[in-house]
This record gives sequence, C-alpha cells and structure tokens, in this order.
Amino acid sequence: MQPAVPDSPDRRKALAPALSDAPVTLSARNNGAMSQQPAEVPVQHPQPSVASIAAHRPHTVAATVSDLEPDLDADLDTYVEDSEHMLAGELPQGRFLDRERSWLAFNERVLELAEDPATPLLERANFLAIFASNLDEFFMVRVAGLKRRIATGVATRSASGLQPREVLDLIWTRSRELMARHAACFQQDVAPALADEGIHLIRWPELTEKEQARLFTLFRQQIFPVLTPLAVDPAHPFPYISGLSLNLAVVVRNPVSGHRHFARVKVPPLLSRFLEASPQRYVPLEDVIAAHLEELFPGMEVLAHHMFRVTRNEDLEVEEDDAENLLQALEKELMRRRFGPPVRLEVEESIDPYVLDLLVRELKVSDAEVYPLPGPLDLTGLFGISALDRPELKFPKFVAGTHRELAEVESASAPDIFMALRERDVLLHHPYDSFSTSVQAFLEQAAADPDVLAIKQTLYRTSGDSPIVDALIDAAESGKQVLVLVEIKARFDEQANIKWARKLEEAGCHVVYGLVGLKTHCKLSLVVRQEGETLRRYSHVGTGNYHPKTARLYEDLGLLTADPQVGADLSDLFNRLSGYSRRETYRRLLVAPKSLRDGLISRINKEITHHRAGRPAYVRIKVNSMVDEAIIDACYRAAMAGVPVDIWVRGICAIRPGVAGLSENVRVRSILGRFLEHSRVFAFGNGGEPEVWFGSADMMHRNLDRRIEALVRVTDPAHRAALTRLLESGMSDTTSSWHLGPDGAWTRHATDTDGQPLRHVQETLIDARRRRRAQP
Repeated sequence: MQPAVPDSPDRRKALAPALSDAPVTLSARNNGAMSQQPAEVPVQHPQPSVASIAAHRPHTVAATVSDLEPDLDADLDTYVEDSEHMLAGELPQGRFLDRERSWLAFNERVLELAEDPATPLLERANFLAIFASNLDEFFMVRVAGLKRRIATGVATRSASGLQPREVLDLIWTRSRELMARHAACFQQDVAPALADEGIHLIRWPELTEKEQARLFTLFRQQIFPVLTPLAVDPAHPFPYISGLSLNLAVVVRNPVSGHRHFARVKVPPLLSRFLEASPQRYVPLEDVIAAHLEELFPGMEVLAHHMFRVTRNEDLEVEEDDAENLLQALEKELMRRRFGPPVRLEVEESIDPYVLDLLVRELKVSDAEVYPLPGPLDLTGLFGISALDRPELKFPKFVAGTHRELAEVESASAPDIFMALRERDVLLHHPYDSFSTSVQAFLEQAAADPDVLAIKQTLYRTSGDSPIVDALIDAAESGKQVLVLVEIKARFDEQANIKWARKLEEAGCHVVYGLVGLKTHCKLSLVVRQEGETLRRYSHVGTGNYHPKTARLYEDLGLLTADPQVGADLSDLFNRLSGYSRRETYRRLLVAPKSLRDGLISRINKEITHHRAGRPAYVRIKVNSMVDEAIIDACYRAAMAGVPVDIWVRGICAIRPGVAGLSENVRVRSILGRFLEHSRVFAFGNGGEPEVWFGSADMMHRNLDRRIEALVRVTDPAHRAALTRLLESGMSDTTSSWHLGPDGAWTRHATDTDGQPLRHVQETLIDARRRRRAQP
C-alpha cells in the first residue's frame, strides 16, 4: 500500500506537467489479439479547478396519466465550482479524460472483439453490428447535441479542458479511423471467414443466373410494390431523407432530350436486409433493388446508382415545465424527431463527385461529416446474419437456472417466492440466475395471490410482449391496488412506453410518470401482502430493467427481500414519486438527486480516515460510466492518501489512473464479452466491516442530478462476500480485460506471459453455475 502523499504548493506545481506537457504512458504488456492505437497527448487548457454538481429542477409532481450504454446523453460536459467538496487549486488541471474520446475508445473495444480471431465467428459478426449501432446512437445524441450547443453559442469548455470545436474535430477524426477499421474487418476478415464456413455474403454480380432469376421474381412480387422513386427537378424538390435510412442515389437520362436527372430510392426498412438467394448465400437488399432500377424508371436510361445513408439529430427536447400534459408533448416531439438536422453522411467510396456534391449541398453537411466507405453500408444488418442457426459458430449455449435459494422451496408448480423471502434475502445475479423464475415469478405470484393487496412498480424499459406488464394488468383487474411509474422519456423507447402507459391505465392501474425535470431510472418493485393480522412488504431492488429478453443478455444484480426497512424505504420513495412527499433520507437506500452523490463521497472520504488510522480501507466501484467530477475527485483524494481505488467500468471513464502524485493507487479495468456488463456496485473497506451497495446509478451528471436513482445497502454477510469476490475477480490481473493508462489509452490483456488465454470473468461465472447445478 502506498503511503499518503503530503499536499504542498510544490507538489501541486510539480504535478501539472505530468498531466499535460509530458503525459505519463504505461509500459504495460499488450497481451491481447489487437494492438492499442497510440494515445494522443492531452491538450492543456486553463479551466475551473472544482467539480460540478449540476442543478436540478424543483421537485414538483407531474400529472398522472389520466388524460430506458450496451449510456449516451446530450448533457453539457462542463462543471462549476463547489466549495463544499474541494478547495480551489487542491487538484491539478488536466486531471479528467475527455468523455467523447473515452466513448469512442469503448466502441473500439467492441471492435477489437470483432477483430479477434478467438471470438466465435457469428459473434464477431454480431460485434460488428453492435459497433455500427453504437456509433449511430453516438452521432444521433452526443454529436448532434454538441453541434446544437455550438450553433446556439451555449457550448463551453469541457471538463477535460477541450474547446467544443476541438472535441468535434477529435470525434470526426477518430470516428473516421474506426469506421475504416470496421469496414476492413468485415471485408477482409469476417466475410471471408464466413464464406469458409459456408455462409456467403455476396454482391449481385457474384450470383448465378438461377439465383438472379429467383430474386427477380421476389423483387416483382414483394419489393417493387413498396418502392417509391422520388425525382429531383424544378417540379420536385429534394426529398426529405429520414435518419438511418439506406438510400440509392440514381442518375438517369432521358433518351429523347438527353437531359440527366437525379432520383432517390429508399430501401424499405421493414424488409430483410440480407436476402437468401439460395441456401446460405445472402445478398444485400439494396443490390437487388439496384439490379432492377429499369423497372422503376421505364423508358429512361439508368446511368449510375450510389448508396448513401444519413444520420440525424434524434435526441428529444421537451420543456416539461411548459407542458400541460407531458404525454401529449412527448408524442408531438416524437413526430418532430424524424426531421432533425443531419450530423453524418455515409456514402459508398465509389460515389460520383457530382452526386456527392449534390447530396452535400442539399443535406447541408460539411466535408468533415462525409464518410466514404466500401459497401455495403449500414452493417447493423449483420444482426440478422449473427442470428443464423449455426451454434458451432457462437458462444456455447447457456441457459440460466432457478436461483438455488428459490429452488429449495420449489413446489410441484413453481417456486413460492414469498415463503423463500420470509426465510432469507435472495441476491440475484442475472443472466446467471434466471429472471423468469425469480423477478418475473415474484410479480406473477403477487398478481395471482389473493392475499396481496397492492403492487408498486417502476418501468423504464420493457419488452414488446412483457409478462411483467401482463402480471400488473392481471393484478389490477383482480381488484388489487396497482401503481406503475412508467418512464415515458426513456430514450428510443418513448413510443413503446407511451403505449404501455395507456394499456396499463385502461386496465385500472394507477399510472404516473414521475417528477417534472427528473427521469425515473431506479428499478424497484414493492408488494404489500396481508398475513394474518399484519401487513408484510416484499421488495425487489435491481440494477437492470424489468425486461425479460435483455435479462438473458445483460449482467445485472437484484435483491429480493422481506426486510421491513427496505419495504418502508420503497413505500416512502413510491409516495414521493406519485404524491407530494418530500422525504430525502432513507434507511437502507441512497436516492438521487438528493443523497446519492453526497452519500458515496462521504463513504469515500471515510476510507481516508480508516487508512490513516491503520484500519482496512479500499474503494471498489463497478459502473457503466465514470464521468462525474465530484466522485472522481473524491477518488483522487482517497488515492493520494494511500487508499487503493479500483474501478471496473464498461464504457466511458474520465479518471486518469497511474499518475504520479495523484492516482498511483487507482486501477481501471474494462470487461466486454457475451453479456453486457450492466450492474453498478460500490464497496468500501469501512475499517474492517465492509460496506457494499448496488443499484441503478452510473457516475454521470444525468444520473446523479436529473434522475431518480436508488442504491440499496447489502446487509447479509454472505451477499457482501459474494459481491466482493465479483469485484476482485473483475480487477484481477489473471482476468481477461482492458487496462486504462494515464494517457487515456486502453490496453487489452487477453493472454498471460506464456501466451495462454486469460480467463474471462463471465466464463468463470457460467462454469460456477453449471457445477452448482450438477451437484446432488
């Protein structure tokens, strides 16, 4: 353990160059299959010296509806002075990594999994699709938000010290490099490897005559009727190009007049992206359309066609304080979303300069926003290929089983959840523990139980055929009191959640949608049951959405408990969300936006006291994103005092580990794999009496200032020990992971010094569940 570093003006003066003029680099081994790109030198700028806590709106209550980071947000990445948390000048400038660069580095890690020959082949195709989908959302939200703030003059220097224009230039340069790597990975590596396995992704000229004839019949019967060619001439203005749509720019000539004309044909988004010409031979839909353009322009000469794709600003802006009905306001904004300004233009690299100039001029994009790529464009279509039934080309199948503490009380029909919870708390770890036989069964049993009087539930995202929603409807129709808080502002799920809100209300549920100015992101269920002369409350607090499908793909934690304190906390919190309660303190919960950040910072600071007294002290954090400056500065101070700080982050991370005099005691790891790491855990040494919390909150401004988030304190010693082992395994040097260096570069560690593969934490957990199930 490192000794405490004394604070002095000389030390602070000496520290700044290490973060700017001469950035520290790691000499770590690169044991992964893919090498890390050299990190750029951080730009040093004068900036405020203190972390921000963004203001949130007053806790007024929204009307009820009687009349949800594989983690993007368009927040300002700025901060202001907060004298309560640190003294001016205490920490050096340049201590925060840039969040946009960090996000791009996260997506690069996804790309490295696609590039890795050790990844099963169809999983590599899936990671290529995930990379493309991630980048689409990044441009729709982060880049669009940054451009909007620059245009309106409200953009300011980021916490990393970069000016808005510098950040935008960095994004354009880095994303261009990554998109080129992405295309090369598909063209030169994954597609040929798929062909070797009998899965051929080919273009139209590679088809046999028989295959072309078959697809011509398909075109005439199922594709041609839904196509709408749109001409561009003095009588036909340039058509609106919807965001993320795939389009053909077609140049035709009138053989009589000799005049050339431009037309646009949209590739129908509801048809399969890759069409099967013959068994295991697939051709892009746009190739089939392009091969039959004469059918769309009879009597004209088709001279050329080029594929292009536009990404638009699709982030929502709803002024809730001015909206009499948030539901109606949001529906109107969803209609306007389609018409957001373009932020990226992808074109085939063979595009004619005349056509490209026309697109750039009409779409009003800059040259920096044009991305020439080899075809086919839009590799999100590979999701369909990765779903092919070729199990030998995927991760070995894993089916989650019933948690053993629920299975122990299993009856002939189903586990009796209430009986189990009266005996003990149950710590769930999805997808290793089945969601359907735990959380879903908990709510279904509550809906069917005549002794259950009330169910209260938050819904951030859920599936299209949600058994959770069905259970809540059944409960309401049977006369139970059902309160459902539906977060209709969950990005890209707004339309679906509006539908659920109305369906639940029609069934007799009390539906609310939270507090004005705050998203409700916490994952909570509360069941009130009559047991004899008393009422008992059963609770679920989780880190993941009540979404049965993603529960098989997302790594999440959940606590099922009959603990009276948790039940009382959830009752108080639901009353705040649905009524006029202003409670801000709880028994076993930390709740944002009032107590969560300060609660974590006070616990981090307490570790300094324990360390100086010679007692066990550590800070261990597992999150999706680590951006909040106040939390990061608290971690820096703890590390400077000698407290070891371990951070396991999936995506964005703005903390610089391993900087002399600042963060030698900080380690940052990232793990990506078959499951999306999604749980958030916070553990503290606490002088030998470990304290562990988990819940819904990431360390970002939006989570801590503009969302209702909840962490629950884990009291069962066995559960604390299990979560401690999880955190230790994720941070272990024998676990396959990426390591963050002080310069912001991530280095993959996938093999040991002998070249043998390191163990993946997810594989270890899967094997543990299989062994447990095999035991008599």
